[in-house]
Amino acid sequence: MVHSVEEIAAQESRLVLPRFTYDDAWTLGTILVELARERRAPVAIDVRRGAQQLFHCALPGSSADNDAWIDRKRRVVERYGVSSFLVGARFRAKGTTFEDSSRLDPDRFAAHGGSFPIAVEGAGVIGSVTVSGLPQAEDHALVVLGLERLLISYGGDAG
Repeated sequence: MVHSVEEIAAQESRLVLPRFTYDDAWTLGTILVELARERRAPVAIDVRRGAQQLFHCALPGSSADNDAWIDRKRRVVERYGVSSFLVGARFRAKGTTFEDSSRLDPDRFAAHGGSFPIAVEGAGVIGSVTVSGLPQAEDHALVVLGLERLLISYGGDAG
């Protein structure tokens, strides 16, 4: 399981997409649904470009609480431009926590793993993909695997 700031940052550098269309959002969402179903994971999945929600799915065992976690984790990606897991790891590496040191409302922001920036070559971060329902490292790992599979579907190498 990846946990260090350097490892998470390397994932983000590697998982930059050549494009991101509405069809790509559907593909990414369905990849994540398939991966979650294989694991019988009780998750909710959210894919956005800017403020527009392009994909959402709630699987058995998930709840409205997962949607609230999605919103809180997604806001961290929107604010910092990096994954929610990386933001939390950076605070922990400084010997503190996001909740204690960010000065942001914990009811609106959560630096817990599971939300990842959708970055496009030449454009930067244009959206986010978020999973909620598992322990934070597992939410993060599921999103990473989904993005890797999306990259492969483009005919590229996920590194």
